[in-house]
Amino acid sequence: MNYNKKTVYDIDVAGKKVLLRCDFNVPQDKATGAITSDKRIVAALPTIRYLLGQGAAVIACSHLGKPEPSFEKWVKKQTEKGKDPAELTEEKWQKSLKKLTLAPVAERLSELLGKPVVFAHDVVGPDAKAKAAALKGGEIMLLENTRFEKGETKNDPALAKELASMAEVYVSDAFGSVHRAHASTAGVAAYLPAVSGLLVAKELEVMGKALDDPKRPFVAVLGGAKVSDKIAVINNLLEKADTVIIGGGMAYTFAKAQGGEIGKSLLEEDKCAYALEMIEKAKAKGVKLLLPVDTVAAKEIPADMMGMDIGPKTIELFCAATRGAGTIVWNGPMGVFEFPAFANGTKAMAKALAESGAVTIIGGGDSAAAAEQLGFADKITHISTGGGASLEFLEGKELPGVACLLDK
Repeated sequence: MNYNKKTVYDIDVAGKKVLLRCDFNVPQDKATGAITSDKRIVAALPTIRYLLGQGAAVIACSHLGKPEPSFEKWVKKQTEKGKDPAELTEEKWQKSLKKLTLAPVAERLSELLGKPVVFAHDVVGPDAKAKAAALKGGEIMLLENTRFEKGETKNDPALAKELASMAEVYVSDAFGSVHRAHASTAGVAAYLPAVSGLLVAKELEVMGKALDDPKRPFVAVLGGAKVSDKIAVINNLLEKADTVIIGGGMAYTFAKAQGGEIGKSLLEEDKCAYALEMIEKAKAKGVKLLLPVDTVAAKEIPADMMGMDIGPKTIELFCAATRGAGTIVWNGPMGVFEFPAFANGTKAMAKALAESGAVTIIGGGDSAAAAEQLGFADKITHISTGGGASLEFLEGKELPGVACLLDK
């Protein structure tokens, strides 16, 4: 996949209407609806400020949560969850949608920018169209949740065309959504010249270089619960890395495959053959594949115990492998780091990356949360803003929301 895409710096946006896809999928308090972290809104500010400063009229859009835009489908989903269909009314469905309005995001964005953000109460309806038509250069508006439209997740060309009709340029700056082929992330690029925002440009530059032309030795650290989540990642990184480290729950499948005792630890029995295949592939490629040599359970792993973290000897082994590295990519924690007793492995890994002197990249999700929680985030070169997208990036997959952008 070509990562060398045109950015907002490569086009003239003065006096033009720009449709800007952001990632405003912010966490909210379930009871009050208050935004509990505005990090994703803050991350969009450099691109927004640049566009406004160039005299563009910015029409921002984003999804929020997983609303069900069809009443029938909502009833079906709620029934599957055990709710009584007789109690499921249109009013309750509308209420569930209201909880996922982007109105609070518009308010917070306005505070951060220090200027009004016009809010449209629909996505491509009369309110959005009228407000977009009236928008002048240097002004910004935000459309309602794109997933309120049935065609969004289906990448419906009719919806994409309607969205595109409001603007003259499309800017993709929602890295957390570029792995999805939706109307607002990829479809609109069929109707407008499409470039990346500053956030997506940084992701492509840092992660693209790490995979295509890494400073060596290149060390990949993979954790998390399941081998099945990381099959393609392990496979792809064995083609590119000098050392691949495997920790977290998925390491127990590798241990079991080699005849080890893992007690009640996480096991994907059907992935044992794949684990052996990867061990053989590493040997054939001359890649160092490091697996845990000890584990933290409530005791040694007897038959009735479960492994929860890598042990002290493994911490030593894994940390030693990061010393002198040129590039380190990390995706997935080493243990159940949410519990302090089982956070040592993940903590040690975050510290090793912070002190390595290498180009360090954390691929979103749990490992990003761990680095932030443990206070090492500011010492990491790059923390990806997209969990699923960065995973597919590491798998070497084509990302629809990037593939649709103009090449440099």
